[in-house]
Amino acid sequence: MKPSEFLYHAPTTLDEAVQLLGTLEDARVLAGGQSLMPMMNFRYLMTSHLIDLNGVEALTRIEQRGDRLHIGAMARQRDIELSPLVIQRAPLIREAYQLVSHKQIRNRGTLGGSLCQLDPSSEQPCFTAALDGVLTIARYEDGALTHRELPMSDWAVMYMTPALEEGELLAGISLDIWPAGHGYAFEEFARRHGDYAIVGVAALCTADAQGNLDRVSLTICGVAPGPVRMHDVETALRGRPMDDTAVRMASDAASALDVMTDAHVSTDYRQHLAGVLTERALKRAFSRVARQS
Repeated sequence: MKPSEFLYHAPTTLDEAVQLLGTLEDARVLAGGQSLMPMMNFRYLMTSHLIDLNGVEALTRIEQRGDRLHIGAMARQRDIELSPLVIQRAPLIREAYQLVSHKQIRNRGTLGGSLCQLDPSSEQPCFTAALDGVLTIARYEDGALTHRELPMSDWAVMYMTPALEEGELLAGISLDIWPAGHGYAFEEFARRHGDYAIVGVAALCTADAQGNLDRVSLTICGVAPGPVRMHDVETALRGRPMDDTAVRMASDAASALDVMTDAHVSTDYRQHLAGVLTERALKRAFSRVARQS
């Protein structure tokens, strides 16, 4: 099939893109197009205006600013995966991207597009939440370009619905940089390699010289409309040794989550996966951590 008729716009600056989005009625934004274009071709989605962001170079940057890693919303997934800065500062991201779809898709797909699509089983919102992501949102207001920041914890409003107001555009993502030698792991179970995860788990940790955990991040995707940070578990694990007791504590908490169900997987099975994958992720993160003096 073919998409319904629309007017095409190709801005080259963020200011121009946001102004178009704020003034045109029934407008949609094109990022990587890996989700939007099939939906338009099958006429699941119809729009009067299509604003193509691929010419806005300012939205493609990957850079470090202080103790945060900044990634433009239009940065290609494959570019992020292969970025030396990302590999050095946030190796969890590279590991997660090796589970995201296939190289051909990652060559075109963008981080911002995935976050706005907000599929509950997507790995990208999961690692963004795990790294305490903060989203920069742009809009045109009172004749000027303005920005607001939103933590990833407030991004998911409901199923596949991000907290973007009308006329707003996701411009960039800021992620926490963990210290050198931290442990990390991303584990998931999918029906086939490259499929969305039925359940996925991102784990990060650091430990002191005695091998006791002094910082933990544990995030699960595929169980709720947005990624679930296990804050209570993270707090409970601090100060504990990196042993089977700590792993079992986290695994039991994951297995007890109130999870969603669908036509493919029952609630019980999804809870079972959450527990098993949490155990695997934490054990692998523990094995990678360098004890800090």
